[in-house]
Amino acid sequence: MAFRYRCGECGFKPSWGTESQNEREQIEHYADRHPGLHFGGTVEANAKSPEGGIGCLGVLGVPYLLFLIAAACSR
Repeated sequence: MAFRYRCGECGFKPSWGTESQNEREQIEHYADRHPGLHFGGTVEANAKSPEGGIGCLGVLGVPYLLFLIAAACSR
C-alpha cells in the first residue's frame, strides 16, 4: 500500500511512498516551510502497488493459465 501526506497549510504533496517515508517528508516540510505549526492536512492511501507492476503481470498471467488449463483438458 502506498501513502501520500498533503500539507494542510499550502497544499504541498510528496510523491507516493511508504507511510514512514511520507511522514518524514511531512515533518521536514513543516519544519522548513511552517515552523512552529502543528502538522495538518490529510493522508491519502492507495491500495495499488506504487509501481503498478502487478496489474500488468495479472493481465498477462491469467490468460496464460487459462491456456494451460485448456490444453491440459483437451488431451
